[in-house]
Amino acid sequence: MALIAQASGRKDREDANLIFNQSLGQAALCALGTVVFGYLLAGPYMNTLGADAATIDAGMTYLYWFLPGLGLQFALISMGSALRGTGIVNPTIVVQVSTVVLNAILSPIMIAGWLTGRPMGLVGAGLSTTISVAVAVLMMLVYFVRLERYVVFNVSMLRPRWGAWKRILAVGLPPGGEFALLFVYMAVIYWVIRDFGSAAQAGFGVGSRVMHAIFLPAMAIAFATAPVAGQNFGAGRFDRVRATHRTAVTTLSGLMLLLTLLCQWRPDLMIRGFTDDPDVIAVGAEFLRIISWNFVATGIVFTNSGMFQSMGNTMPALMASATRIITFALPAIWLTTLPSFELQHLWYLSVGTVALQAVVSWWLLSTEFRKQLGGAPAREAVPSEA
Repeated sequence: MALIAQASGRKDREDANLIFNQSLGQAALCALGTVVFGYLLAGPYMNTLGADAATIDAGMTYLYWFLPGLGLQFALISMGSALRGTGIVNPTIVVQVSTVVLNAILSPIMIAGWLTGRPMGLVGAGLSTTISVAVAVLMMLVYFVRLERYVVFNVSMLRPRWGAWKRILAVGLPPGGEFALLFVYMAVIYWVIRDFGSAAQAGFGVGSRVMHAIFLPAMAIAFATAPVAGQNFGAGRFDRVRATHRTAVTTLSGLMLLLTLLCQWRPDLMIRGFTDDPDVIAVGAEFLRIISWNFVATGIVFTNSGMFQSMGNTMPALMASATRIITFALPAIWLTTLPSFELQHLWYLSVGTVALQAVVSWWLLSTEFRKQLGGAPAREAVPSEA
């Protein structure tokens, strides 16, 4: 996305197409690796984190049927990111909404056996998601073949070109590292709370999913920041890069503040939509009430990460994420040794570490601005082609 946005800003269509087609080849390799290693490591992973045998078995069943869909998402993200880089978002939104609707329709049919009378349980949960993602990939393929004209499939550009791979990996690996650190963060939490029982793990699982769901409007703003700033960076309009950041931070902080107030009001209502177990509701509601205090800081982190992508240097964002892991994982493990340890201590620790990550991210972005934007005259915008 970042490289294509910069190429679009420079009006360099050939480079944009090279990056797009090379990314598809990488997506295919990543999909294969995800599926293969996913099946190999699902058992050890669940055995490490599961609170009991039933949880371990349920997790493995779901993963086995969900992994093909997870692998297909690489192609989906590659195509969607290419469109975002050129400033086109409507097809991706239509496909994503269609996927969610299809998944919502398939889930009760396949999980509970609506209409068919054949409930599939967790198998149906994973399979419905995999089918929905497969349909989404097909829809994107049809769009690119029939409608897209700026970035297109080109067989001659699919052969690996190591220079292009190096550029893609230089920008893409640090954000990938951020996701790896997020995996570590989630794994640490599940490992720390395993002794609190399956209700605690379920409460955290539901609470974190609800949190991610209410983040969607905020993430839409953050995702729009990177391509807009990236195109202006490629065009040499550094004043607009700074203006994009200011607008995104202001808008996102206001939205996150509203979401914080929502979670402070009645977080239990959002959890009750997914479970009627009072223990799970109590854990999930407490998680949302405490963790919501870091929503504004999370919005700042999202925005700053997008700005790092737009300028083609994503290493500082990874460094900021690393500070969170270091300041969270070690104290969290230490807390488990205390007889007075409670779940809420873990949530408060998370709030503090996200606030620290936001501060570090802001400082690193200010440094990057001075390095890449400061003192460089902004060129006139390149006239758009008809």
